[in-house]
Amino acid sequence: MRNSKQVGFLMLITAVILSACKASFSFTGASIAPEVKTVSVDFFAINASLAPPNSGQLFTEALKDIFIAQTNLVLVKSDGDLQFEGYISDYNNNPVAIQGNEQAALTRVTMTVKVKFTNTNDEKQSFESSFSRFEDLPANEDLASSEEELINAINEQLTQDIFNKAVTNW
Repeated sequence: MRNSKQVGFLMLITAVILSACKASFSFTGASIAPEVKTVSVDFFAINASLAPPNSGQLFTEALKDIFIAQTNLVLVKSDGDLQFEGYISDYNNNPVAIQGNEQAALTRVTMTVKVKFTNTNDEKQSFESSFSRFEDLPANEDLASSEEELINAINEQLTQDIFNKAVTNW
């Protein structure tokens, strides 16, 4: 019985010490200054002729979602402490992995976004950059029926790259 009291006492002391600490860490590796409280993401328009009409909305929502899921920042409509704006600058699908019969084994869907990031609390962290990612689709699968799934997978990669560059000093 005495051991359980000692363990309980040690757990209580540890909890008090940890709650008194102001250290900030994240399992995502994000290092966001304590004064940064909000994030805003403008709609990412489509400036790529082959991009599906919903790709701008899907990307914009994916970028918002990663900040909601991986930080404690509050999403605001505009003028956040961290601000993202930009557009989809390129979208294409090309055959890759040509087989002996001159047929493509895969179709590669590539999307590029141009991003302007503004950190209103530390201008040195602000940037303008292009990010590009792709997903491959087996040639025997229909692109039209798989395109939204491919875009979602590409968005997941793109938004993680953008998140990393913006808040993990990547």
